[in-house]
Amino acid sequence: MTSSEPFTVVIVGGVAGGMSAAARLRRLDEHAQIVVFERGPEVSYANCGLPYYVGGAIAERESLLLQTPASLRSRFRLDVRVRHDVVRVDTAQKVVEVMDVETGRRFTQRYDTLILATGARPRRDEPLSDVPVRSLRTVEDADVIDASLSRPGVPVVVVGGGYTGLEAVENLVARGASVTLVQRGPHLLSPLDAEMAAPIAAEIRARGVDVRLGVEVATAGSGAVTLSDGSSVAAELVIDASGVVPETALAEGAGIRLGETGGIAVDSMCRTSAPDVFAVGDGVEKLELVGGDTALITMAGLANRHGRMVADLIAGRTETVRPALGTGIVRVFGIAAAKVGWSERQLRAAGREFYVVHVHPGSHAGYYPGAETLSMKLLADPGSDAILGAQIVGRDGVDKRIDVVATAMQAGMPAAELAHLELAYAPQFGSAKDAVNILGYVAENTRTGTTPTIQWHELEAAQTAGATLIDVRSPAEFAAGAIPGALNVPVDELRDRRDELPDGPVVVHCQVGLRGHIATRILRQHGVDARNLDGGYRTWRDATLLRGYSRRAVVPRTFSS
Repeated sequence: MTSSEPFTVVIVGGVAGGMSAAARLRRLDEHAQIVVFERGPEVSYANCGLPYYVGGAIAERESLLLQTPASLRSRFRLDVRVRHDVVRVDTAQKVVEVMDVETGRRFTQRYDTLILATGARPRRDEPLSDVPVRSLRTVEDADVIDASLSRPGVPVVVVGGGYTGLEAVENLVARGASVTLVQRGPHLLSPLDAEMAAPIAAEIRARGVDVRLGVEVATAGSGAVTLSDGSSVAAELVIDASGVVPETALAEGAGIRLGETGGIAVDSMCRTSAPDVFAVGDGVEKLELVGGDTALITMAGLANRHGRMVADLIAGRTETVRPALGTGIVRVFGIAAAKVGWSERQLRAAGREFYVVHVHPGSHAGYYPGAETLSMKLLADPGSDAILGAQIVGRDGVDKRIDVVATAMQAGMPAAELAHLELAYAPQFGSAKDAVNILGYVAENTRTGTTPTIQWHELEAAQTAGATLIDVRSPAEFAAGAIPGALNVPVDELRDRRDELPDGPVVVHCQVGLRGHIATRILRQHGVDARNLDGGYRTWRDATLLRGYSRRAVVPRTFSS
């Protein structure tokens, strides 16, 4: 670089990571030349809002377009070129080769520092015979899907029951489409555990969506797709929400190292293996907090923060990436599901020690109108009490509770310390003991052995081994639906009827766990080997829906019978 040439930063890719880096760098350095190449027609748009544009909740297409090349030039003096595809990077000469998509002209652009924000691409985006397939990642995708829904009842198959798939389902139903949701795994929202995801499937089915679990799209013919179980489903459009893979061809071609996850490998400052080349966004592997290893975590918030951090580094500031938590949330038909950290399934697969807490508190004070029940699951380390993960499902207050737990995880707060958080309280917002506080109380009781618990998936084995199941709810609750083999002894009668209990270990349960906790404490102080069914009947009911049980009441059994 000669003295007459400005310091030049080239950014490949816009949207979250690339544009965050560009705007932040300009605010820190007024004199650098900042060039952004974006292969698509839009450089800055709200891709998380695309499903809601399709559904009509976002009425104006222009609302999705956050910035244009002209507005970015005017405010930030950025040289933004859309429909320009970077086809090669020469890290030795520090140049990129660029193709103008519209004209086919090729040229080179030198750089002093390069930022790769190439993102990720759909797993599948090609036609299935004569059935078109679209992802839902670009404005162009949204335009095509919108045009396909020109009449009511258009049959659409959504492949993938994750965040994007569920958002697509809700908005397609809002447009009057006839929707089938195909999920390869055994339950929707695979980041969650089975018992937490079950209410989501029930909600979707109640809205008329045909939910197919444990199958994949195999082939397609005229106006239909065939699933791997041999069944046929009508389809004029397939929306692929089955996930994404890192877009790494450009990095690979430049000899930049990829990680074991398949994403671009970076260090704690988002530096790649090539000198003066950074990488951010969905195409980059991240350091993950719980496991301490790298993972592919595709979150817009992470892309934004990492883009900003790289700009700080280029400007001479010192900063490092924080380990990622993978915090996420989705709402579908009024019910929300959120998670942070690892699931029970991940912890078991990794051979990690953990304990589990299920609670079902109200979203706010029960005496104030509109309170809804939250289903909350906490996973923590039995030794250090470090929070390893949490999942929350409900209709109100899910977002703020998962954010509190995520903040506690980032701060390294033990699970039991959640009980001591001083959170805002008024009857319409929460309870004097907030739902997060209750998680902390139950976590402490569980970890210390004050109230030993048993999980829903351990119950059948415990009964087979000779444990007696005691339902401590009211007779009316018991009659409305009970776990097979349970004996009904209401908690308020338990002391007086203790001598009627069979010898040997017992498992007690109530509706959500609180009365079961009280019953366990009573019995253990009277010498009975008692454990509480964690999360009570509600958790068992949700979980066993996936195993063929129904919500109907089973025939109750009492001591006299």
